[in-house]
Order: sequence, then C-alpha cells, then structure tokens
Amino acid sequence: MSEALTDKMSVPAVRGSQQESARSGAEARPGTRAILPLIDSPADLKRLGQNELEQVASELRQYIVEVVSKTGGHLAPSLGAVELTIALHYCFEAPRDKIVWDVGHQAYGHKVITGRRDRLPTIRQYKGLSGFVSPTESPYDAFGVAHASTSIAAGMGMAVARDTAGEDYHVVTVTGDGAMTGGLAYEGLNNAGHSGRDILVILNDNEMSISPNVGAISTYLTSITSSKYYNRLKEEVRYILKKVPLGVPAGELAKRMERSLKEVVVPGGLFQALGFQYYGPIDGHNLQELISVLTNLKAVKGPRLLHVITKKGKGLPYAEANSCVYHGVTAFDPASGTMTASGKATAPDYCKVFAEALSRLASDNERIVAITAAMADGTGLVKFGEKHPTRFFDVGIAEAYGVTFAGGLAISGMRPVAAIYSTFLQRAYDQIIHDIGVQCLPVTFCLDRAGLVGADGPTHHGVFDLSYLRAVPNFVIAAPKDGDELCDLLKTAVDQEVYPFAIRYPKRASRRFTPDRAFRTLPIGTWETLHEGRDACLLAVGSMVEAAENVREELLKEGIEVAVVNCRFVKPLDGTLLRELAARYPILVTLEENTLRGGFGDGVHEHLHESGLETGALHHIGLPDRFVTHGSMPQLLDEVGLSPQALVPRVRGIVKGRA
Repeated sequence: MSEALTDKMSVPAVRGSQQESARSGAEARPGTRAILPLIDSPADLKRLGQNELEQVASELRQYIVEVVSKTGGHLAPSLGAVELTIALHYCFEAPRDKIVWDVGHQAYGHKVITGRRDRLPTIRQYKGLSGFVSPTESPYDAFGVAHASTSIAAGMGMAVARDTAGEDYHVVTVTGDGAMTGGLAYEGLNNAGHSGRDILVILNDNEMSISPNVGAISTYLTSITSSKYYNRLKEEVRYILKKVPLGVPAGELAKRMERSLKEVVVPGGLFQALGFQYYGPIDGHNLQELISVLTNLKAVKGPRLLHVITKKGKGLPYAEANSCVYHGVTAFDPASGTMTASGKATAPDYCKVFAEALSRLASDNERIVAITAAMADGTGLVKFGEKHPTRFFDVGIAEAYGVTFAGGLAISGMRPVAAIYSTFLQRAYDQIIHDIGVQCLPVTFCLDRAGLVGADGPTHHGVFDLSYLRAVPNFVIAAPKDGDELCDLLKTAVDQEVYPFAIRYPKRASRRFTPDRAFRTLPIGTWETLHEGRDACLLAVGSMVEAAENVREELLKEGIEVAVVNCRFVKPLDGTLLRELAARYPILVTLEENTLRGGFGDGVHEHLHESGLETGALHHIGLPDRFVTHGSMPQLLDEVGLSPQALVPRVRGIVKGRA
C-alpha cells in the first residue's frame, strides 16, 4: 500500500454533533440500546461514531442470522461482508455514488442499511425481497446481479456515462466471493485499467466462491495475504526509517523501499500491470481501517483496486468453519447451526442420483472425466472428486472455459461430463455452438436445476435450456422422468461416440431410484408410452411426466381418459411415434417446464407441420413469455399454471373444447 496514503489513514472525525447522534443513544455503548432499528438509510450511519458503528455491525450480523435462520437463504456470504457494507455506505453517498455488487447474495446487509430492514424477513419469499440485488427493488441497487463477475464491466459503463455527462459521482464495485475466477472480471479489469477512468474496484477476498476457489489467480491472491515475510519486512523498514536520520525525506524513501520490497517478495504485479493502483491487503472486518482507507481513496484518481480480506460466515463459528455448507441454507437453529429437515423424500434428489451414477460409470470407463464450474457441492460431485481425484476438474466460475476445456478433452478421446446448472450454462452459449456443436464433439452436459428453482428467482430458473440447446445442430437433448431413467440416459450419453448430449433435470426428488440396478442404454430419439387413453394424449417432458400422470388420475374420476407419453428425448423427437399419436388421438397436449418460445412444444409443432399433418388439435402448456419471480415451488407452479390444481382444469378445458 502506498506509504503516503497509509500515513493519512486515521479514523475520520465523527460526523455530526452529539445532538445529531442522540437518536441512536447518548454514547451508544454495545448492549445499552439497539441502534440498528433506527437505521432507515445510509444517512443515519453518517451521524454515528466509531463505537456506534461497531455496535451496528454486531447488530446487523445478529439480525441477518435471526432472519435467515427462519427463512433460509444465503448466510455465510452476507455475514462476511457486514463491515465492508457499513464502511461503504458511511464513506460514499449512495445512491448518487454507484455501489455495484458482484454476486448479489453478499448484499443482505446492504438491503438492511438502505431502507429494507423491516422487509428482510420476506427475503426470497413470494412477493417479498429478492435474494439478490435488483434495481427494480431499490435505487440503492445500482445494477442487477445474481450471476458472478459482472460488476467491473457494469461499473465501467457507469463511469463512461458519468464522464460523458460531465458528472463527478464515484463508481465502486465490490468484486469477490469467487467472481475473480470468471473471465468477464478480467475483461473488465483490462478495459478499466487501460481507460484510466476513475473507478474503485474492491476485491472482497474470502478465498471462497461457493466451493473453494481454484486456479492460479486464487493462489496469487493467497500468496499476497499470507506473505508474512513481506509484512514483517515492511514493518521493519518503517521502524528503521523512524529511528535513523536520512538525507532523503523519510516518506519518499519509505515509498521507494516498500515498492521495491513488494516487487521482490510479493509474486507478480498483476493489478499494477493491468493499469490499476493496488492498495492492500487490509482487514475487511476492521471498520476503523476500512473507513480510513476508503475515505482517502476517494481523493485518488484513476483506476484503483483495494484488496480486502474477509471471512465468509464471520461471527458464526459453525458458518466460519464450514462456509460451503452455510453458503446457502434452509431454516436452521441459530444456536447449533442444525438445519431443519425438509421432510423425508421417497427417493434421493436428482443431484445425488447423478453423482452416484457418474461415479459408477467412471469406475468402469477410465475415459470419463467430470467438470464443474465452482459448484462441486451443488452438482453433487464432491464424492466423485474424492473417488476419482485425477478425473475431476473444478474450473471455477468460468463456464465458457469449462465448455471449451471439455471440447479439448473430447476431441482427444476422453468422455467429459460437464455438470453445470441450466442457468449458468447460458454463460457459455458461444462455446456450446462454436466449440462443441460445430465440431460435433461427444461432450455430455448435465444441466442441474432445470425448470423453476423456487426462492432464487428469475436469474436462477433454468427455463430456457430446451430452447437455446434445441437451436444448436448436432445436439441430443433429453430429460428423465425419474432417477432410474437419469442413470440410463447418462449411460447412453457417455457410451455413444458421435453427438454432444445434454440431460436436464430439476432440483427435486427423483421419484424413483433403484440402487445397484444395472443401467440400460436407451435408443436415442425414442419415447415411452406410459398410459393409453381415448380423449387426448399428454406429451410430457421430464418433471412434467409426474404432473401428467396426476392429471390423468384426476380426470379419470370424471370419465375423461387421457394417454401419457414420456417424451424423454426432446431432440431428436420420436417422429414415428409422434405421427402415430397424431393420427390416433383427437387432441395432443405438450407439457414442459421450459419457456414455450422455442421449446419442446414448438418442436412437436414443427415436426407435424413438416410432415404435412394437421396441427389444429395441438395445444402447448409451459412457461409464459416472461421472467418468473421468486417464491416456493408450489406458489410458482401455481402462478404459471403448472401445479396439479392448475393443470387439471386446463386439460379438462382443452378436452371439452373450452380452451
């Protein structure tokens, strides 16, 4: 850190008079009177003294735990950013100054400080606060974010807009929680450093994304923060300069010596090379230091990067000890950290079935490798990595890299399986087309969290994959009706040598899973008739197969008989069976948990039209052409008309000619 800057980094005087801070208590010593209930905006923070701010931090951390223990949500990330959040709003003038969060789940404290304290208990609930940052929710949310690595690029856009308009507000980006493993962050750094514009990038370094950070950059950052030799030498230099009279002014010599020391001891000069003035690392839980540094950095011009060290889960011992587990939580006991059981499922969730099946297949086939993008826990691949460590690759929050990496493996004879959430695979669409589709490489994509995902909301609903993958030539696209079929589809995918193969499945129980069952190879492009009928045929994909069977049971009570077909292959369709069904049934109804635009239903319509068959009796049920909000799964399915209670009247109406 620049010596000239650090020399001036003492705590600013308390803003405002004693009278101005009276509303938060005379001296506001910890435990004397709660201050957080009196904070309705960042302006209220600015009237507080250092001790009062420390008390706010303690109360804010406690409040986040209290709320999330009841609602569930992202716990550890927001606990780690409490002091940084307070310091940012104390030093800057949001919303005029733009504070751009990266990875919005670290911003629960930000929501509280910016007037949403009383609504925090509604977070991630239907019609409540978003679990992420959203400009439609508050003017203090400068830019929407739920996926990672976007803040620097967005901040640069704001900086250019500011300079073009001749304005002078600050642009601050809070980048971290794994975002620095994403390529977009480095594109932003490269452009910002080259531009020379005023922008402050705060690297919130907690050595974690969701799974532990990986890669050379993480190693580089850790080497800076853990270089005790560097820090000890720096302190010794300062001590010597104070004791020994020198001809060169001490401050200037200190700067020269520290600069040389940093170049010798600390590896690289990555951020300086990119055009940034680098400051840090500093303790991200030391409010006094944070406020001092941020106050002084406001006066520094050009691209600046402040490296802040925080602890994910700070203040909650069990969350600090296991921040992966407490990254995102269900309701839990605040005292013990024990999470509330969600009820016993009849079968394990699809994620666990996938992990077990892939591990079994990899034991028999040494060419199989697994790839995840910072979601080893979320995709169920932790145990795979333990069992097959040399064939497991976590590429960090770098889906585009992961897809092309898989292509390189496939073209060299390996059988890569890339397990990536449906919504995150969108980040690699060019690579899907250019690097996999064009070359027709046998990469298997396992799309977890396909369909609606509940409380995480529109940025995380995996409701576009059937559409965006169906448009790519050469791809096989499938969706299992249960856990056993997922195993069979996975075996089918890794055994074939010809096509890219995508399998989508939801974040739900797998309905049926038979341990130790022999996996089957399924003929690609075949469907399965589960129930015959008379009045209509329901063509259901993946999660909607169970829904279709429930609809059939209910309508049978009314004397309406509908057939149910498991359309496990979305591409290629089972054209032979589809044409037979069109000839046999007066009505066909497609059911999919995907947007109707370009999805499975459109594929059925296109096939029938191209075959010269009448499509007037064809109906489509799926997700509407809008972004679906957050809430519980039953609430969301009901809102979009895909819950059992909504589907029965819809299908009844179609059969009776009222739709």
